[in-house]
Amino acid sequence: MAQLRTLVKSAIKVQDEHDTPVAPPKKSDPKKSDNKEEKEENEWSEIADTLTQATRSSRGRNLSSASLKAETIDTPEKTIKSDKLDKIEVVDSPSGSLKKDSSVPRIMGSSQQIEEARRLIRKLADSNVPVYISGESGSGKEQAARSIHELSNRYDKPFIAVNCGAIPENLMESEFFGYKKGSFTGADQDRLGFFQHAHGGTLFLDEVADLPLGMQVKLLRAIQEKAVRRIGDAQEVKVDVRIISATHKNLESLVDSGAFRQDLFYRLNVVTLKMPPLREMHEDLEYLIVHLLRKHHGTGIKMTSAARQALLHYNYPGNFRELENILERAVALASNHTIDVDDLQINTQPMALDGEHFSLAEHNASGLPTFQMGHMQLQDYLDDVERQILQQALDYTKYNRTQAAKVLGISFRSMRYRLDRLNIE
Repeated sequence: MAQLRTLVKSAIKVQDEHDTPVAPPKKSDPKKSDNKEEKEENEWSEIADTLTQATRSSRGRNLSSASLKAETIDTPEKTIKSDKLDKIEVVDSPSGSLKKDSSVPRIMGSSQQIEEARRLIRKLADSNVPVYISGESGSGKEQAARSIHELSNRYDKPFIAVNCGAIPENLMESEFFGYKKGSFTGADQDRLGFFQHAHGGTLFLDEVADLPLGMQVKLLRAIQEKAVRRIGDAQEVKVDVRIISATHKNLESLVDSGAFRQDLFYRLNVVTLKMPPLREMHEDLEYLIVHLLRKHHGTGIKMTSAARQALLHYNYPGNFRELENILERAVALASNHTIDVDDLQINTQPMALDGEHFSLAEHNASGLPTFQMGHMQLQDYLDDVERQILQQALDYTKYNRTQAAKVLGISFRSMRYRLDRLNIE
């Protein structure tokens, strides 16, 4: 119930930049609410009143914005609202254009997933709720976090990015909270931690899933109390920090397996922003390639048709970061300023393990289950497919779970969780 109340309150706070402010909830009189039941009843009444006011103001906004929705301008690419035309910058390319929203310049593209990400970034910028950014490695999670900070009223305050997986466990507490001089051997001066350096601004916790359980407890307290205590200090110091976290791992599965605290998960995951992988942005891929080439290497670079097709059909497991590295390497290897397919050095062969090739397509000859529209539940079908793939990987590795996890590109912990969930012995 406490988590539900927190989520409802946070949802009310998340409003568009031009939304009418919602009146704050009425404060209950503690003298009139001496027991727990009455306090909860009063709190729910306050939330209900706030929701009612929010609904009324939302209706008024919808009516007042009707004229804006009616005014649209058709372009060859898509229909754009007229009130956003001044934010669109067009970058020419040989076969089209790449749209950039000047209010979110770090996030490029015009695919539906990117447009949705930009919309949510603008919406979250005006609130202080914690944001959890999910997405694969290299999909632009830090760029999204920086965009939220730059659009918020904290833009002129520090943005501190922390890679949680790169800090040794024995140094985490001192790095996050700081220490006083003489508190331990080697502490020859006072030092502030990440929270104090980010005071008034934003603290971005990248790869938050890599935090050890002991540090998760301390981080939870710092977020709840909005205060930190340096090592060797008796007093806590209040800090005003907005928390944005991100990881390429599945936090929910880590919570289920006990590797990540559930209470911290709910504190961090108030609002989720998903960054799409590059392979799902087919309409933007060619324009991104041209844009990156021109941005880093000017207009003197050409590309053969074979190289272009190879780039367009590659699945980019490393996403934007891998695409940039591929192009940088290709330019360095290109002859006569022309990139050929060999210059890309893209691995298009099946996944290999210990010198042998492993391809799920070969094992699928026995046939994965066929989805029968209207007669099957999607989750049941996906469970059957996952069960068969896991079984094939185990058979291939002679039931070595560590090697099977490596073949499938997942962690051993995730492999163990999936085997338990699907009752595979």
